[in-house]
Amino acid sequence: MSQPTKEQQRMTLGGGGFWLAVAGLNGLIAVAAGAYGHHALGGHNSDFREIFLTGAQYHMWHTLALLGVAWTTEHFSGIAPALAGIAFSVGVFLFSGSLYVMGLTEDVPVRGAAPLGGMLLILGWTALIWTGFSMRRTQI
Repeated sequence: MSQPTKEQQRMTLGGGGFWLAVAGLNGLIAVAAGAYGHHALGGHNSDFREIFLTGAQYHMWHTLALLGVAWTTEHFSGIAPALAGIAFSVGVFLFSGSLYVMGLTEDVPVRGAAPLGGMLLILGWTALIWTGFSMRRTQI
């Protein structure tokens, strides 16, 4: 069986091209959400507006983390970078998504979704730490 081409590898779940596209989509959504929160929710309940904007901030920070995942998957072949990307993606969806809905509806959409999302974000950072230590060992 032939090996996948470099281009095919880039667009697989473990490839940098895939994670770059995921980061780009997340960045687009985070910027749009932040703009919406600042401009369209100006007359909204200020506490819930802040909850919405907190979701946008965490979304953007983890978009930057996904850029790191894209770079890492191009330079490291282990499973940890893809695990980080999956954890960041699902974590942002649950955490920021819950805050977005809560900020708009003033109600908790799914109990436990935000804390679970937060734990997945922490798992993503842990996977990047693991990747960093693994890369260092293999380069020595």
